[in-house]
Amino acid sequence: MKKKALGAVAVAAVAAIALAACGSGGGSSADSGKGEISYWLWDANQLPAYQQCADDFHKANPDITVKITQTGWDDYWGKITNGMASGTAPDVFTDHLSKYPDFIKTKQLVPLDDAVANDKIDLTQYNPGLADLWVGQDGKRYGLPKDWDTVALFYNKKMASDAGITPEQMASLTWNPQDGGTYEKAIAHLTVDKNGKRGDEPGFDKNNVAVYGLGLPGSDAENAGQTQWSFLSATTGWTTTDKTPWGSHFNYDDKRVQDTIAWWAGLAQKGYMPKLETTVGANAADSFGAGKAAINSHGDWMIGQYTSYKGVDVGIAPTPKGVNGKNASMTNGLADSIWAGTKKKDASVKWVEYLASAKCQDVVASKGVVFPAIKSSSDTAAAAFKAKGVDVTPFTEHIKNGTTFLLPITDNAAKVAGIMKPAMDAVIAGKSPASSLTAANDQVNALFAK
Repeated sequence: MKKKALGAVAVAAVAAIALAACGSGGGSSADSGKGEISYWLWDANQLPAYQQCADDFHKANPDITVKITQTGWDDYWGKITNGMASGTAPDVFTDHLSKYPDFIKTKQLVPLDDAVANDKIDLTQYNPGLADLWVGQDGKRYGLPKDWDTVALFYNKKMASDAGITPEQMASLTWNPQDGGTYEKAIAHLTVDKNGKRGDEPGFDKNNVAVYGLGLPGSDAENAGQTQWSFLSATTGWTTTDKTPWGSHFNYDDKRVQDTIAWWAGLAQKGYMPKLETTVGANAADSFGAGKAAINSHGDWMIGQYTSYKGVDVGIAPTPKGVNGKNASMTNGLADSIWAGTKKKDASVKWVEYLASAKCQDVVASKGVVFPAIKSSSDTAAAAFKAKGVDVTPFTEHIKNGTTFLLPITDNAAKVAGIMKPAMDAVIAGKSPASSLTAANDQVNALFAK
């Protein structure tokens, strides 16, 4: 799931005290398998499901109580890394593919290989490839899969209908970096200024827009464009790194991605998308819910929020078919990891295994919030969404059709984000050309040359 990356300073602080964490979490004791353990997650939409899992787990394991803390993404990773530095991190936490390489490097995670072997955890129960993502370059496992995600377009059905755009047209959009294809045509036509003029009509006032055709949460550079532009650049044949996982050479100097970003940034200059500076402190989903945007590209973990806005009839459309004639989506799979500094290692292992089991993932699936990692639980989730009247096919078809690609998994993720975010922000804000990403890319690759 996308958002802000770890700060390099926080990572350095964690590295400085890594030995302390390793020492405190290395072994088991008589009390390691009981008592209260802390569990952190960032998604408020998923909190009720995991609270039920915690309650059910406690009933099955009366000697263990799970205390859950939910913290919004903007603060989550800073608190995690600061907690590791101060010795107050949670025993177990929801982890992210772009974050855990740094935690491995600073020895902040407990390897789970012995537990998986001893407790005979069936890694084949998960959707293909998810379990493999959580094996580090050292060959050790640091997480058990909890879910997976893909990207699609949320759109306001009434706005589309009023603009004469049918659901069938929304489901068959096309894109290219030269003129934006029918994707840009739809965005332009759905944009309306304060005088009622559409973006593709004479007299449109791009400086006084009432409804933007496409919402903007930010440049999304810290997550390689996961929800905002990666589904476009991928159709050109471009890849973020030389290999995935564990790439060590970034490709932001490639003309294909620069042309993609130039097109995307141009939407703001045309008035079809908010200017970056106007989005600071704003929530793109809430802006959509308030009728300020007609389309938002986002991940499936946001289905619950987008379908909860009163008075908004939400449609979900596939990502546009791009240069290669196919649509695409970055995919990501979260897992739960154990902090090396835990004093409740055995209890934490039991909780992580429970989180990764069908008992918990079926509970999560029944809430219709996200797609769990276990294959059968994913089917349960799809049925739960359908029961709510939500067609999630645009998300699941990526898995079915094999049109997914992985979020980059590399070392130095925090430092990469620290370089790429301001560089991408400058392009989206119209302050720098897309070609300026080449210089940023050189800085990023220098991190791996050391």
